[in-house]
Amino acid sequence: MKDHLRVVVGISGGSGAVYALALLRQLRILGCESHVVVSRMGAYVMDHECGVSLEELRDYADRFYENDDLAAPISGGSFRTFGMVVVPCSMKTLASIAQGFSEGLLTRAADVTLKERRSLVLVTRESPLSAVHLENMLRATHSGAVVMPASPGFYHGPGSIAEMITDFSGRILDALGIEHNLIRRWHGVQRQ
Repeated sequence: MKDHLRVVVGISGGSGAVYALALLRQLRILGCESHVVVSRMGAYVMDHECGVSLEELRDYADRFYENDDLAAPISGGSFRTFGMVVVPCSMKTLASIAQGFSEGLLTRAADVTLKERRSLVLVTRESPLSAVHLENMLRATHSGAVVMPASPGFYHGPGSIAEMITDFSGRILDALGIEHNLIRRWHGVQRQ
């Protein structure tokens, strides 16, 4: 498969697991090969918020890896991908990535993504933010990551939560540089 169609998706324990499901669905529709790794708390939150078990989540991925499998292909820089999204990205995962602490496959894959200068999108979901959170976001940004808080927009007039989730999935794809038609593009205000 071509490099530009291969995306790593990390799912950690922050709230917002629904964004991970929506992104995985869209990657499949777009023909992108998804390589998924889930932290222990990511699996818990997925089940708690979405009613999707770890076994069911495996069906959303083209390839699924255990978080303790540090020999998996996504742990090495020679395994070419277009980039990685951590969605949702807990503050613990953010801190590990920002500090280069690869305690499991998810954070190792993010570290590899940064060192190889590939796109890394961190969809954080925490509020309010402490100075430590903000410093870790800034550090990750300085290292090349895109920090993208899970805060949907309302300017396009969404009619449902599902529309907001789809729109935000499109914003994640935009941050990765993957073409799609999920969102209405801003063309300015038409004045008469």
